[in-house]
Amino acid sequence: MIVGVPKEIYPGERRVALVPASVPALAKPGFEVVIESGAGVAAGYPDATYAEKGAKVVSTRAEVFRTADIIAQVLCYGANDINGNDDIPLLRNGQILIGFLRPLGTKEVVEQVAAPGVTAFSVEMVPRTTRAQSMDALSTMATIAGYKAVLMAADALPRLFPMMTTAAGTITPARILIIGVGVAGLQAIATSRRLGAVVSAYDMRPVVKEQVQSLGGRFVELPIEAKDAQDARGYGKAQDESFYQKQRELLGRVVAESDVVITTAVIPGKKAPVLVTAEMVKGMAPGSVVFDLAAERGGNCEVTKAGETIVKDGVTVIGPINLASGVPYHASQMYARNVTTFLTHLVKDGKPRLDDTDDIIRDTMITRGGEIVNGRVREFYGLPALVAQ
Repeated sequence: MIVGVPKEIYPGERRVALVPASVPALAKPGFEVVIESGAGVAAGYPDATYAEKGAKVVSTRAEVFRTADIIAQVLCYGANDINGNDDIPLLRNGQILIGFLRPLGTKEVVEQVAAPGVTAFSVEMVPRTTRAQSMDALSTMATIAGYKAVLMAADALPRLFPMMTTAAGTITPARILIIGVGVAGLQAIATSRRLGAVVSAYDMRPVVKEQVQSLGGRFVELPIEAKDAQDARGYGKAQDESFYQKQRELLGRVVAESDVVITTAVIPGKKAPVLVTAEMVKGMAPGSVVFDLAAERGGNCEVTKAGETIVKDGVTVIGPINLASGVPYHASQMYARNVTTFLTHLVKDGKPRLDDTDDIIRDTMITRGGEIVNGRVREFYGLPALVAQ
């Protein structure tokens, strides 16, 4: 089968779905790779390197879509809400589409993806199981976002992160608070510790306490307990407003004592919960930094503006969008490994296995034959369950 890699068109996107090293890895099980000229340049992968590895480089986007049996993208329409729908006319019936789709975003968008008859697979729906770990692109990108968040926060902070003993006296280390200890949060803890900061972390799931401590962080324990703190996939579950109100009251003192607060809490398919209020920001010392990794989903900080850096009451509040694109070389390398592993799992003997008894295929397949077929997505949008044929 032919895998086509078009250039990413989301404004500012620098990643590419497959890197040159992916080409021979995919050739072994029988795939051919066709890539649009310039698709990897922004990530540090020139056309010549793809050609050397055996990929066919073509000059137009339309040719990639016309030639390929499978289209591999980073941000497909859905995740790319700016101009992703430009690709819809290029898709054809029976073609396979793989990438970030944000299937729990807007029903109308998912229906538009389904309309051409493509079989679309959403990489953010990969189950969090040991068997699927090597395909988990959401965790891969979250790792990069957690790392990059700390570097950007350190750059914005008018203080040093590590303790330093100098001829001019001893510099005390910066105090960092991480709210939300998922993949991004854990990487933020590790990176902050490597830079020498004193790190605290909070999560409504007590089960992560040991992970925080293993990285050298202090786990903040609040006298409040979440009901059903996480779902079967390991993600935090949305709580009622009374819980978040109590949580904010208890976190206020810890936030006020921190030089940097990095928030990472997102609930799949829902607006991010507000964890840091405007009043809490006002209570922070001048020059402090709030870095809101949930900015794209509405923000964990009440004053966050997505895609902007603002100063509120002397505190710098950063609301990044598409943070992983800021490390395109390694982000592309890691994402390409996820996609390559998924492809070799999906296709056997030159044919796709659309097997709904396989949890990886079943959970990631969003559309097929012109309709939404994913059970979780149909339930989310209130659509009736499909009757098994």
